[in-house]
Amino acid sequence: MNTRKSFLKTGIIGVAATIASKLSTFSAQNTVINIDNGSLRLGMAGYSFLNFKLDKSLEMMTKLDIRYLCIKDFHLPYMSTDTEIADFQSKLKVANVIGYAVGPIYTKTKTEIDKAFEYAKRVGVNMIIGIPLHADLPYVEKKVKESNIKFAIHNHGPEDELYPTVESIYRHILGLDPRIGICFDIGHDTRAGKNISLDMQKYHKRIFDMHLKNVTAPSNTGTTCELGRGIIDIPAFFKVLKKLNYTGSCSLEYEKDMKDPIAGIAESVGYFRGVCDALSQ
Repeated sequence: MNTRKSFLKTGIIGVAATIASKLSTFSAQNTVINIDNGSLRLGMAGYSFLNFKLDKSLEMMTKLDIRYLCIKDFHLPYMSTDTEIADFQSKLKVANVIGYAVGPIYTKTKTEIDKAFEYAKRVGVNMIIGIPLHADLPYVEKKVKESNIKFAIHNHGPEDELYPTVESIYRHILGLDPRIGICFDIGHDTRAGKNISLDMQKYHKRIFDMHLKNVTAPSNTGTTCELGRGIIDIPAFFKVLKKLNYTGSCSLEYEKDMKDPIAGIAESVGYFRGVCDALSQ
């Protein structure tokens, strides 16, 4: 616990300096800044910005130097025209943000799966974060082979009958094309009573993406909180990521104070960077 508090203090100080620097130098040109920490690539899960339009979401990302976004349909609807997609991509380019995936997308029919792959193709990303029915996994495999678009299934915790844990996903995809993998939500896995460091070591070859958060309890009563404040030992988990040379995105999914999230996101981003800096020493 003392270790986590130390990292939290480091993170808050780090993000305060980052914000101060950005506020003093911010301009419409948004100079590209490399904020990667070793092999860990910080991004944002688009769901964090449920209550904000795209422009405001990108403004928050720019202030905190977050360069990668998993795109949600409330920012870019599935049936967007080519012009709307081009306008969306133009806004991301101005903000120096890369849309690296779309989703999570829930599908209940093969037609919806078709639409998800067509959407990803038109948006120009090579990965879908999805939640398909078990019976539709062979069809997902068929679409992956046809399109060469990766498909990462998202675990949603103890309330989820389909994919409560990373282990439950792995059991269903083990014999499928290796481009079908996992979007590892560490908070939901913890709420399901799992050890995320052990799960990362067991299933890392099929983990393509990650949703970072912390939680208040290892049960369905647990709620999400700032990255450094919950029961998850983030430094220990990041040591595992470093050991495994994890190269996927680490996308913060901030689900607390969702109508006024900037302080919690900033604290979590600072904590992320503080941990990475400490581990690089």
